[in-house]
Amino acid sequence: MAKKKETGVVDFTVEEKLKNLYQLQTLLSEMDKIRILRGELPLEVEDLENEIVGLKTRIQNTEEEVSAIRQRINELKTKIDLATQKRNEYQKNLDNVRNNREYDMLNKEIEFQNLEIELSQKRIREAQYAEAQKTELMRQSQQLMDERVQDLEVKKDELDEIVAETKAEEENLREKAKNLEMNIETRLLEAFKRIRKNSRNGLGIVYVQRDSCGGCFAKIPPQRQLDVCMRKKVIVCEYCGRILVDPELAGVKVESAAEKDGKRKRASRRIKSETTPESANDGE
Repeated sequence: MAKKKETGVVDFTVEEKLKNLYQLQTLLSEMDKIRILRGELPLEVEDLENEIVGLKTRIQNTEEEVSAIRQRINELKTKIDLATQKRNEYQKNLDNVRNNREYDMLNKEIEFQNLEIELSQKRIREAQYAEAQKTELMRQSQQLMDERVQDLEVKKDELDEIVAETKAEEENLREKAKNLEMNIETRLLEAFKRIRKNSRNGLGIVYVQRDSCGGCFAKIPPQRQLDVCMRKKVIVCEYCGRILVDPELAGVKVESAAEKDGKRKRASRRIKSETTPESANDGE
């Protein structure tokens, strides 16, 4: 029975500590079942939200790239207009040349401006091709994002429906677990949580089943089983590290040897009664 120390702190016996711990495990297992009911929906919702954010960023970056390409195309067109204007001026000046040297210089300038125009036109074609690719990428990203947004709405509706059904139950279990944790020694509670975190099925404390650990099903020596039943100290499984309790403390009814023998005898009599008529018929 729990005793109150002079400091005001309640000192629980080992049996009471184990009982509280097993009750806590029961509550946490119920909460785990609720999370299993939700399945992968929370993770799927989170993944979809992250993907949508990524697609939005991609679309925004692509829009900026397309805007820069269009600005570059406008600059090249302006450059073509200036080069065309200069070329036309040089061509007009060809009629007023005074010597061959001046004539050759004007022809070189006209040739240079023609090259500038051709180069700018080539770069415009390249930029327009890049713009078309970026625009198509943006369209595909937008289409994919619209699909993901629809998927997210469906998943969120499913998750909200499940959460609405289990919210009250989960909050009730969480509150009970929180209150129960206050009655468990801090060091023991931390050890239990660590074991539970490392176990695949979320069990940190189990009862002995058929002379074996209820977590990893490894055989437990008789002396160790006796120590568990004594409830004088915390016993852990030598193989998986889970805390062990006896079935009675866990509230599990274990059949006695006499009950097992009685069931076997009744089953044997039932089998005989079912087979006897057939044997009689065979004799006839």
